[in-house]
Parts: sequence; C-alpha cells; structure tokens
Amino acid sequence: MKLPSTPSFKLTGRRALITGGSSGIGLGCAVALAEAGAHVVLAARSEKTLNEAVEAINSAGYSAEALLMDISDMDSLTAAMESQDPFHVVVNSAGTAAHSAAIDTSVEDYQRVMDTNVRGAYFVSALAARGMLTAGIAGSVVHISSQMGHVGGIERAVYCASKHALEGMVKAMAIEWGPHNIRINTLSPTFIKTPLTQVTFDNPERVAWIKSKIKLDRIGEVKDIMGSVLYLACDASALVTGTTLMVDGGWTAD
Repeated sequence: MKLPSTPSFKLTGRRALITGGSSGIGLGCAVALAEAGAHVVLAARSEKTLNEAVEAINSAGYSAEALLMDISDMDSLTAAMESQDPFHVVVNSAGTAAHSAAIDTSVEDYQRVMDTNVRGAYFVSALAARGMLTAGIAGSVVHISSQMGHVGGIERAVYCASKHALEGMVKAMAIEWGPHNIRINTLSPTFIKTPLTQVTFDNPERVAWIKSKIKLDRIGEVKDIMGSVLYLACDASALVTGTTLMVDGGWTAD
C-alpha cells in the first residue's frame, strides 16, 4: 500500500511580502514565514521600526529585507509594489481602527480606516496578483481580517464595515484568480495583544467583555496567529481559497 504524503509546510525559495510587518501580528507573520524558509520583505511606514525588525530576523539566521510603504497612500503603494519582483506569498497585516459610537464617527476617521483596511487591501491584492499572473506563479494572498468581519461589536461600526467589505472582496477575487492557481483568503483573529490593541486592554470593562465572549477563556497572543498564517501561505492549504480561517477562540461559535 502506498501511503499519502503530507503536503509541505516549507516555503524555501519563495518570496513573501508582509505589510505592517514591523510589529505586532505582522512581525509574527514575517517570523513564521521566514522560519519556514521564505525570503521575507517587510513593508511598513516607520523606517526605524522596520529596519529594527529586519535586522532582528536576519540576526536570527533568516532572510529579510525592508520596504518602505504606506498602504493607505496609493502613490506609495503602487511605487513600492512595482519596484519589487513578483511574490509567491503576500500577507497583508496593515490595518487601522477608529473606535467610537457610530453617531460620533468623524468623516476623517471613516476615511482613514477605509483607505487602509479596504482600498489598501484591494490594491495590494491586485498589484500582487498582477505580478503573479505575469510570472506564472501559483501564489497565496492572505489578509489579516478580524472576527469583526463576521459579527458586530461595541463602538466598532467603522472597523466592522471595513472588515466585512474585506471578506466580500476576497470571495470575488478568489473566483477571478482561481483558474490561475492564485489563492486568496483571510485570517480572522479575535482580540490579540499588540501595541495597536493596548488601549482596549487598558480598559478593565472591555477586557471583561472580551473574556466573556472567548470560549477558550484567554486573550489571544501573536503566536496564536503564526501557525495559521503559515498554513494559508504554504502548499498544505492548496485547495483553500475564498474563505476565512477563524482564530477567535470560539467568539463566533454562538
């Protein structure tokens, strides 16, 4: 009897772009892909933090480089993407939020969130896929979405709107790119402890609300994302596209 073989979780010889890769979830994703053998290109706006992250990855014996890019600025995004060779893997972890009651949301906050979480995500996907198509690469695009792309939340109207839009966008792109063997998915975490979410974790009432919703009864850590993003990036998920991987501790199980 010939036994089936497990698909490889290795990314040796592949180039991976990680937006928002200088800290938090993005940095965790970059480390996970680098450990799997990928050459990782970390993209972010802050040159100092970006260079520190790249230096740390290279010092650990992996392969990384920096790419200054603001995903919310179309000129910056387009110029940065067109300066690069095609990628095999793209992980879009760049994101922002504006938390307030819906009736108090400013136009400026709404636009800022949409420019990053929707428009930026849309065009980083399109530009990456164009490069993959030209090079004949069977690629994987992964967006860090959120459980809030599937439910609602307190003072999260703008954020939820952006993440629900992202989920729909990914489904449509998966249909378009599937025949070319380019996969696109989202990874939807619960609240993860990062610098971006620290203001939420500083509020005891919010922490109590979060813990009441997470069935595993603990707060998410960056390491909880790392294995999941590697799965979506590598050949182990070769038949997975147009969907989301929930990493929410059971939040959306209700």
